[in-house]
Amino acid sequence: MGHEAQCACECNGSVAAVKALIEPPELILRGAMRRRIPLAAMKHVRADGSNLRFTYQAESFALDLGAALALKWIKLLTTPPPSLAKKLGITAHTIVRTIGSIDDPALASALREAKATTPRKGDLILARVNTPAELSTALARAASQLEQAVPIWFIYPKGSGHPLNESIVRSTALATGIVDTKVAAVSPQLTALRFVKRRA
Repeated sequence: MGHEAQCACECNGSVAAVKALIEPPELILRGAMRRRIPLAAMKHVRADGSNLRFTYQAESFALDLGAALALKWIKLLTTPPPSLAKKLGITAHTIVRTIGSIDDPALASALREAKATTPRKGDLILARVNTPAELSTALARAASQLEQAVPIWFIYPKGSGHPLNESIVRSTALATGIVDTKVAAVSPQLTALRFVKRRA
């Protein structure tokens, strides 16, 4: 989940009121000044009194966040993000059951961190789905393991214009007695929701 603040932003001498959001992998500025700044491309990130200062390409920025929040945001902006494998709960001891085609390079890379991948039983299930029909099929195939409280990630295209979206994934899955517990960005193209059996 991102962090946000309403603040004044100075950029190369011009000041504007903005809403600043940390939404990895970007810092987003909305309002009178609009920017999408990759966190990895921010340079010279530092606190200066109440300001968070940094440079991006040929521009110098100062966000007036207040001294305490500026220090907190510096830590958020300069701490390397967790790997996709870590976000998905994949470790060197995890056996991952896959459902559907692993057609995304970031997802394939994360799966290489696992002890093994299998089309059958595992400690964790990754279901790559594009349509409501594929979602229903994945739920049916994973039903016995879901009943045993094995967690499942549904990985689907992000953004509008796709036959599957967060609302459909959530409502379809909740109707089977599992509950969503986490969300994760997988890649620029994919997002994911994690579900597990609802506690009695």
